[in-house]
Amino acid sequence: MRLAKRLGLFAAAATLTASTAVLAAPTFINILTGGTSGVYYPIGVALSQLYGEHIDGAKPSVQATKASVENLNLLQAGRGELALALGDSVADAWAGDSEAGFKAPLKKLRAIAGTYPNYIQIVASGESGIKTLADLKGKRISVGAPKSGTELNARAIFKAAGLSYEDMGKVEFLPYAESVELIKNRQLDATLQSAGLGMAAIRDLASVMPIEFVAVPADVVAKIGNAAYQPASIPAGTYEGQDADVATVAITNILVSHSGVSDELAYQMTKLMFDNLPRLVTAHSAAKDINLAAAAQSLPIPLHPGAEKFYQEQGLLP
Repeated sequence: MRLAKRLGLFAAAATLTASTAVLAAPTFINILTGGTSGVYYPIGVALSQLYGEHIDGAKPSVQATKASVENLNLLQAGRGELALALGDSVADAWAGDSEAGFKAPLKKLRAIAGTYPNYIQIVASGESGIKTLADLKGKRISVGAPKSGTELNARAIFKAAGLSYEDMGKVEFLPYAESVELIKNRQLDATLQSAGLGMAAIRDLASVMPIEFVAVPADVVAKIGNAAYQPASIPAGTYEGQDADVATVAITNILVSHSGVSDELAYQMTKLMFDNLPRLVTAHSAAKDINLAAAAQSLPIPLHPGAEKFYQEQGLLP
C-alpha cells in the first residue's frame, strides 16, 4: 500500500511538473523586417518591445531581412510569426507568381493589418544631371535586392515608363544604405527606394550632398495597371533641400502572419499595435499613416481569425 501510494504521488508530481512546463512554455514571436536603414526595422523593434512587455511568456525577436519577398517565404515556412511586406508582393505570394520570387502559392499567409504606405523614392545625385525618369537612361542605378519588393516595384515602374534595365548604364541590386554609400562615393548616380517617408538612408544622403528627386507622374502610375499602385506625392520638406512636392506612387504595406500562429496570439498582436500607435510613431514617423478604420479593408489575402476578432470588436467587420 505504501509503495502504491508513493508511486501515485510520484505520478501526480510528474503530471503537475509536465503541466507547469507546458503552461510556462515561451511564446516565440520572430518579427521579420527589412534592412536596418529602412522603415520596417524600427517599427519591428517597437512591436517586439510592446509584445515583450504585454504578452505573458513572450520571447520576441527582430530579424533584419531583404524585406517583402523573403519575409513572405519565411512566414510560409514557419520561420517567423509576423512580418511587414508590400501589398503587391503579398498578392503575388498568394497567387504563387514565380517571376516575383514565389515558387508556389503561399496559402498559409494570413493578414493582420494594412498599415502605412510605401512611397517610391527615386533619388539622384545633384551632379548626375538626372531630373526625369527618361534621364535614367545610360546612368548607374541601384534598385534593391534581387526580387525584393523594392526591385519588383522598380521593374513595374520602369516598364510603365517605357524603360528597362538594359537602358541603364549599370544596375546594382543593393540595400538602401549600401546604395546611398555608393552615391556618396560617386560610384552610382541614383537609387530607387520603396519605403515610408523620412527614411534614414535618404536623410543621410540629403545631409551630405545636393540631391534630385525624380517624379513618377500619374500617367505612368496608371500604365502600371495594378490597383496596389496609387498616385501619391512626397510632401515638400520631407528631406533637407526638397523644396517642392514630388509626384510618385504609393503601395500599402501589410502586416502579415500565418495560419500556424494561434488565434489568441494574433489577436493580442493586433490589439497591442492599435492600442499603442503613438509608440510606433515614436519609432518612425511613417506609422502616423496607420489607420484602424482602413486596416482590414482591400487586403489581398484572408485575415487571420485572431485579427478578425479584434476588428469585429471595433465594429469594423460584421
